[in-house]
Amino acid sequence: MELRGARCLVTGASSGIGEATARRLTKAGAEVLALGRNRPALALVGEPIVCDLLDRGQIDAAAAEAGPVDVLVNNAGFGCFGPLHELDPDVLERLVRVNLLAPVLLTRALLPGMLARGRGHVVNVGSIVGLVGGRDEAGYASTKGGLAAFTESLRQELDATPVRVSLVTPGAIATAFFERRGQPYSRRFPRPIEADRVAAAIGATIAKDRAEVYVPRWLALPPRLHSLLPGLYRALAARFG
Repeated sequence: MELRGARCLVTGASSGIGEATARRLTKAGAEVLALGRNRPALALVGEPIVCDLLDRGQIDAAAAEAGPVDVLVNNAGFGCFGPLHELDPDVLERLVRVNLLAPVLLTRALLPGMLARGRGHVVNVGSIVGLVGGRDEAGYASTKGGLAAFTESLRQELDATPVRVSLVTPGAIATAFFERRGQPYSRRFPRPIEADRVAAAIGATIAKDRAEVYVPRWLALPPRLHSLLPGLYRALAARFG
């Protein structure tokens, strides 16, 4: 899809990947609608749409406020870390609502307009743990795994239409994500990459109608190994974390 002149809604646009994506799309000539909770921060990167994605009513109102949307980037999300039995049930419910249910509901609200206009692209920002899992990340990984399944199913559903659906899967990103989840990133490898690299991949995904993108690209290898040789993958994961 041609980005110049496209009307793009980016969720979680006040910081991190969302902010970087909003700036990238604006630079490419798109009209950006920046959705989140922090109006002053949103106003710096696009036309602000204030919305708490925990609230279904606010999601419906945000979709109505946005009007016609050519590109939806479902980026907003948060993480949590720890053994499942120790996680607060309220936190788990919020994880599901923000990371999985909100993208589904927002897509559902905007999809009819895309189909009617014969033009549209939905980009869902996933996570590598949504494809291969991660120790002490069962809560977060389950929401991103659900998002991956949603993306693939919707892609098949819309295959005969002009609306495209993509999954962008990043690894560790140098944002406040890890501190906010309650556990800083401590691995020596892979090193976290800048949010703008993911933003650039999102822009290219839209412009080139790519179905699936990994950031960095070598990150496509772990899911393939997990699929082909699950026993070996689990043994390596147990040893190296």
